[in-house]
Amino acid sequence: MRLCVALVLMCGVLWPASDAYRAQIEEWRRQREAALTADGGWLTVTGLFWLHEGANSFGTAASNDIVLPSGPAVKDGVFDLENGKVALRMDGQTRELQLDSSGKPDAITLGSLTLFAIQRSGKYGIRLKDNNSRLRKEFTGLHYFPVNEEYRVRTRLVRDAKKIPILNILGQVEDTPSPGYVEFEIHGQKLRLTPVEEAPNELFFIFRDLTAGKETYGSGRFLTTALGKDGEVDLDFNKAYNPPCAFTPYATCPLPPKENRLALMIEAGELKYGSH
Repeated sequence: MRLCVALVLMCGVLWPASDAYRAQIEEWRRQREAALTADGGWLTVTGLFWLHEGANSFGTAASNDIVLPSGPAVKDGVFDLENGKVALRMDGQTRELQLDSSGKPDAITLGSLTLFAIQRSGKYGIRLKDNNSRLRKEFTGLHYFPVNEEYRVRTRLVRDAKKIPILNILGQVEDTPSPGYVEFEIHGQKLRLTPVEEAPNELFFIFRDLTAGKETYGSGRFLTTALGKDGEVDLDFNKAYNPPCAFTPYATCPLPPKENRLALMIEAGELKYGSH
C-alpha cells in the first residue's frame, strides 16, 4: 500500500470533482481580484523611472527628471543614486531607502501617490503607484476557464537545487534559485515544470502552454503553490493567473524558462485580460 501511495505522489494523480472544491476556487478568484484592485495593487502601478547615477529630481514640474502626475507640490525632491544605493532628499532631510530586493521597500507617500525604489539586475528605478489611476478606474474584471478538476494534480518535488536563468521583459537575465522540479501527467501526457523559490515553503511556477497568445496572456502565466510535508505539491492550474504585465506596462515580469514551455493546452485558470 505504501508503495502505491508513493507512486501516486511521484507521478501525479487527478483529483475528483466536488462542490466544496469549486467553492474554494471561487473564493480564491474573489481574493485574487480584490488584491488586484486594492489600494497599492497592480492596477495602481502607473509609472517606472530608471535612475541615472547622481541626483534625479522629481515633482510635478515638467523640468524634473521624474515628472509626477498632478498631486501635492514637492519642493526640491531628489533621488540620489550612488554605488547601488538610493537616498531620498526632500523637505530638508535625507535618508537611504530600502530597495524592493530587500523584501520591504520603503514607501514615499504623496497624497494618492506612492513611490518605491526597485532594483532589477544592475538597474535601479522608482516605481510609481497612484490609487486614482485610470487602469484601476477602467478595470473590467477577470475571466476564467470553467473550473476543471482534471487540471489539479498532486505530485512531489524532486530535489535538484540549482540556479536557472530567468529572462524578464527588459531583456535582463538573472540566475534564480530553484529547489528542483515536479513531474505529473495531464490527458495522458507526461510533463515537467521547474519552479523558483520566492518564499520559504512556497513554489513559484512561470509557465507557458499552447493557449498563450490566444485564450491566455501571450508571454505565459504564473502559478504559486505551497511546498508540503515531504515535498508534496498540490499543482492546481485552476489557480493559474496572469502576470502583472497583463494589466500595466510598468511591471518587469519574468518570462517562462525554456523547460516550462508546455506542448499542450492548459484550459484552466485565468484568461487573457480584456478578452470578454
